Amino acid sequence: MARISDTTRALYRSEMAAAAATTRPDERWRHLERAHIVSQPDPWLHTCNHISMFRFAVRQHDRREAIGQVVRIVVAAPGSLTGRYPEGNTGRVDAGLMTPMPIPGDIAATLNA
Repeated sequence: MARISDTTRALYRSEMAAAAATTRPDERWRHLERAHIVSQPDPWLHTCNHISMFRFAVRQHDRREAIGQVVRIVVAAPGSLTGRYPEGNTGRVDAGLMTPMPIPGDIAATLNA
C-alpha cells in the first residue's frame, strides 16, 4: 500500500471541503473527482471519496451513478491496497471502472512533489 504524503492528504481534504462548500452540482462533482484522483493510493480516503460520491448521487436522484458508486465502494480499498487502480480516473460512472485518464497538471505537480 502506498502511503500518501501530508501534502497530498491536505490537497484531498481541500478538494473535499470545496465540494461540501459549493451549491453548484457541477462544481461539487468536479471537486469530488479531483479528490478521487488524489485519494486513489490510500484505501481509506479512496473508499470515503466513493461514499461521498454515492451520497451526492442519491441526493441528485441519479440512480445510474449511485449504483456505479456502490460497485466502486466495494472495489476501492482492494484496488488501492494492490495498486490496481486507473491513475487519473475521476471515479465517476462515465469514466469507466478501469480507464486511466490524464492527471490535471496542478494535481500531478503535488503528487510528484
